[in-house]
Parts: sequence; structure tokens; C-alpha cells
Amino acid sequence: MAKREDIILKYADKRLPRYTSYPTAPNFSPSVTAADYETWLAALNPDEPISLYLHVPFCRDMCWYCGCNTKATRRTEPVEQYADALLAEIDLIASLLPARMKVSHIHWGGGSPTYLSPARFTQLMDRLRARFDVTKDAEIAIEIDPRHMTPALAETYRAAGVTRASLGVQTFEPRVQAAINRLQDAEMVGGAVDLLRAAGVAGLNFDLIYGLPFQTVDNCRASVREALGFSPDRLSIFGYAHVPHFKPHQKLIREADLPDAASRLAQAIAIAEELETAGYVSIGLDHYAKADDSLAVAHARKRLHRNFQGYTTDNASAILGFGPSAIGWLPQGYVQNTPATAEWERRVLAGETPIARGCALTAQDRFRRDIIETLMCHLEADVAAISAKHGLAAPEPDLSSFLNEGIVAKENSTVRVHEDYRPLVRNVAAAFDAYLPASTAKHSVAV
Repeated sequence: MAKREDIILKYADKRLPRYTSYPTAPNFSPSVTAADYETWLAALNPDEPISLYLHVPFCRDMCWYCGCNTKATRRTEPVEQYADALLAEIDLIASLLPARMKVSHIHWGGGSPTYLSPARFTQLMDRLRARFDVTKDAEIAIEIDPRHMTPALAETYRAAGVTRASLGVQTFEPRVQAAINRLQDAEMVGGAVDLLRAAGVAGLNFDLIYGLPFQTVDNCRASVREALGFSPDRLSIFGYAHVPHFKPHQKLIREADLPDAASRLAQAIAIAEELETAGYVSIGLDHYAKADDSLAVAHARKRLHRNFQGYTTDNASAILGFGPSAIGWLPQGYVQNTPATAEWERRVLAGETPIARGCALTAQDRFRRDIIETLMCHLEADVAAISAKHGLAAPEPDLSSFLNEGIVAKENSTVRVHEDYRPLVRNVAAAFDAYLPASTAKHSVAV
């Protein structure tokens, strides 16, 4: 094995946050309350746009690899009941704002937003537009389960102004699909793509996963080539996180069928090679985009951001989360709704802001978040410049092992991750995490 792979494997099994926030979610606590959130909402600047995230915690079938907050059900009644509560939460949160706020981004996640009926999705989007000033150029994105895409849903998304859809493809290998309980062939995915494009949903993202049971370098390469046949604008490549202690349904995946660390790394490298050969720009840790896509443009101009939905062009001053477990971010800190759907519904319908926990940001948090986000987005950070911006002394983490092995280079005050060691950017970012040394959280492996 080449020296590069040997070096990466030394760090690959380290369990680390994905740094979609800082401080990360395990550092949230109940000390941040609904009253704090209401105060923070009232203090938002009405002249600055915000973003909205809406969580749909239901799927028709449970995919065994899933790490999301969701529940499988074939009954529509819980989904209808949820939609009523979501309408109430939209009204509740809007009433706590200082004005009818401008909205530049809306993201529907899950679970499966495709479980919402056309009538319900339309009703919810109409309510958002009634309570918020959704700008004409707003990005409206939705996560799609290709197995349940219909012409009626595609027409609904067109009428609602959806601009981007993210399809959960994961793999095209039948044996792997069977092992994770997600059967969907290329024809099914292609049908969803055709419906969305015919409806004018211009931006398409494919999610692919490596490290699943029975995956090999060859079938990972084959899945990428199959995906490229649909010419998605972006692809997100995730390593499967096997955490059955946290997600009990993952016990249905036999650990003996999972690839080892060396095989996972080989799969990740093979996928990157296929995408880069096809002309896609590698962005941050795990995203790829066509060179003319807005994500690639933002990356080139160093205007990229990272939040709980991954890499984004969104530069709004706040993100408000709706639905159980949804996380919001405001200038003062992070808040998270209670994850239990029944408890969330009870509190919302009683007129209570359903916050379970959060994190009030300190000056040091903002400073280190800036360093970590810059590293995660651009593989480099000028620590002295960021220090000057925040008026705080620069942290001096021990980067000696990374420097000695060529993983990073340091030029004056700039820390730069070598392109060959992109898979280890989380490891480098973790060196600036003041909370991690004392954390007992069980994160996913680095690669």
C-alpha cells in the first residue's frame, strides 16, 4: 500500500464530529431554554434574511443504515397529525419574530419529505409564504426518496417553487441495497430524475454512501458511473456510520459484512477518482459539484459555508428549525427542538416553543467556529487573521504529527491541509476543538 494510504489509515478510525456546527451537538445542554430562544428570535435584525429548515420525521420503510431522526410507518394518520402541528409551529415562531422576516433559503429534510401529500406540502408552503417574505430568488430544496416520487408530487414541487432536490441514491449495487433494506434500481431513480427535471426543478444532488455491507471498490466505481449517467449537479459522498448503540435498527446490519478501515478508504478514494476524472470539483470533505454550479463558484470565491445540511451557499444571519429534533442557529447560539415527535406535538399545540436544549455562544466559541468552518470548507485557515478579526489570542494546538507526516503545511500563520489528505480534514479541525478532549460522545469514524 502506498505511503499516503498508510498515513491516512493511522487516523481513519479516530471518532470525530462532522463539524456541521461548533460547538457540536453533544455539547448542547438544557440550560438553553424556550425562553432563551424566544428572546433570541425577538432580537433578530428584520433587515437581514433568514433560512428555514423543516424536518419530516417519517418514512414508509426504515433503511437499516439510517442515522436520522425518523420513524417508519405505513399509516398516513401520524403524518397528517404532524402536518397540523407543523402549521402551528410555523405560526408560533413567526409570531415571536420582530417583523415579517425575509427568507432566502428553505430546506425540507427528514425522514422523507416525499411522505407529505401534495395537498399538505402545498398547504405548508403557502403557510410559510403567508408568515414570511420568501424572496423571489430563494433556494427551496427538498430531500427526495426516489421510491416514492410521483407525477403529482413533481407538479406540486414545481408549483411551490422548489429549485433543488437531493435524491437518496446511496448505491446501485443490488446486493448492497438488499443488505440495507433500500431497493431502488437505476430505472426508478431515472424516473424520479425525469419527473423533477420536467417540472423545472433545475438543481439535482445525489447522495452516495461508502462503507456499506458488501461494498467493494469495483461496485462503488460502478455506482458512481451509473450516477454520472444522470448528470447530477452535485454529489454528496458519505461514509456509513455504524452506531447500533444509538440507532438500534442498525443491528439488522451484520458487522461481519461491513468493510474494514482499509477497504472503506479504498472505496472513498475510488469514488473521488471517478468524480474528479468526470470533471466534478471536490468541495470540502465530501461534496462534489460541476464547475459552474453555485456551490463550486462559492468554493472558488471562498464564500462557502457549512451547516447542518452540509456545505452550502447560504449566508443568512439565522436558520430557524421546525419539527422534532430540528436545530436552529441564531447569532446568540444554537437551539434544538425536542426529538420525540409526540412531545414536540404536545408542546407546539399547547402554544409552547418546543426547545429541549441548545448552546449559547461565547466569544471563544465564535472564534474557534470560524477557524473550524474555514478549514472544513477550504482546507486552510489563516489563524492569525481570524484571531485579529475576533480580537482573541490565537490557539496553539499540537499539529506536530500532521506537520511531520505532510498532512498539513504551515506557512506563517496559515494552516493548510494537503489535497492528498483531504479525508483527514476533520482530524485537523478537531485540533482546534476546545470541547473534544473532555467529550464522551461516540462520533462516527473519520474516514
